[in-house]
Amino acid sequence: MSEPSQLTKNIIELATFYVGNALCGMDILKVQEINKLMEMTKVPQAPDYMVGILNLRGQIVTIIDLGQKLGLGNVEISNESRNIIINAPGEHVGLLVTKISDVVMADPDKIEPAPANMSGIQGSFFIGVYKTENKLIGILDIKEVLKIESDNLSRGLER
Repeated sequence: MSEPSQLTKNIIELATFYVGNALCGMDILKVQEINKLMEMTKVPQAPDYMVGILNLRGQIVTIIDLGQKLGLGNVEISNESRNIIINAPGEHVGLLVTKISDVVMADPDKIEPAPANMSGIQGSFFIGVYKTENKLIGILDIKEVLKIESDNLSRGLER
């Protein structure tokens, strides 16, 4: 058996999606599933970016408006809007996005550091940026995006 070539070993697959006009991506291995919007229940006293919760086959999923979270304004809900359900430790979280784009094969060596202020988005939410021939993809730091959620969820459950 031959060893995998350098080329195939280092490529990561990025699931890409739009938040408003901003093209974002994340490692596809962090995505559990992508689904259309379902009926959500509002959570009293939740932060503005927490759209609500939904029941996904018996699992409670907290839905976050990713546009609001990133400081880009609310995601406008349309027929193209989707929830990206994330594999988060100990909980299920959905990211509400404007629309889904392609899966991009990315060379990790070509990922550049994120600028401090990327199109008005807080740079702390991004690991870096990846340039394709005609697009710039902001790669989300999912841990950073979800960090405050874990704190808020546990506080909300204590009430």
